Amino acid sequence: MILIVGASGRLGSVVVRHLLAQGKSIRVMTRNPLSLAHLKQQGVEIVSGDLRDRASLASACQGIEQVLAAAHALDGKGDNNPRTVDDMGNRHLIDAAKAAGVKHFIFVSVQGASPDSPLEFFRIKYRTEEYLQASGLSFTILRPGAYMELWAQLIGQPIREQGKTTIFGHGNNPINFVSVEDVARFVTITLDDARARNTVIEVGGPENLTMNQVAEIFERASGRQAKKRHIPLPMMRVMSILMQLINPTMGRLIRNGIFMDTANLRYDMADTARAFGIQLISLEEIAGRATTNGVQLETMSRLK
Repeated sequence: MILIVGASGRLGSVVVRHLLAQGKSIRVMTRNPLSLAHLKQQGVEIVSGDLRDRASLASACQGIEQVLAAAHALDGKGDNNPRTVDDMGNRHLIDAAKAAGVKHFIFVSVQGASPDSPLEFFRIKYRTEEYLQASGLSFTILRPGAYMELWAQLIGQPIREQGKTTIFGHGNNPINFVSVEDVARFVTITLDDARARNTVIEVGGPENLTMNQVAEIFERASGRQAKKRHIPLPMMRVMSILMQLINPTMGRLIRNGIFMDTANLRYDMADTARAFGIQLISLEEIAGRATTNGVQLETMSRLK
């Protein structure tokens, strides 16, 4: 049986769908069992648990062969934050998995995780990688880039619906975007492919695109010329400092935006995709799907 922590998230929900299609036995741990009640009808075991509650982790890991740790608290508030969840919470989950005799632990980190990253979230991810590698568990560490689907929502959806969008910074920095679907496919591969054991796998998309190019792709897909508003980097830097005390969550997200507009986020995924036999999804395809789905929803709403 596979335990998925983070099954209600962007990645975890897609992984659950893939594994159900393969007939896998799944247990999901969630803070809110009612939010995943629909999965029970599909044969998924649902248990209540929290990465901040060590006792619940020990219980969730009993009888489990493989664990997928896909939860995060980058945008969490209060006590639900990267230090309590991504740092201590994941360490406690690794400890619980080891104590329960789990055979394989898959940890979803982030592309660019390093001990000297300017982002605390990335430094925490790296520390968790090191903790897992030193645990004695068989492991796979996946480092996905920025999710296409998230930026389709943040940049593309306003273009389709309102004919305008907001870009943080200059928007000229190349970034490797990856589809959640492709990351989920890598997760399913790591469950059974021995080549993925005790390795760190960078998971990227087929191309490096700037935020301005992302906007252009959605303009073409929607057939709309969008008005683009840029948030200047100096303003973002000032706001990130002010928000540390007023709204720490917003401060983290602003610092992430600065990072994406200034850091080297290029990646060449060709060799890895070829090695694992994956045809990577392009942002053009994601934009086309989003536009088609949006038109269908608008048509249905008019017919009601």
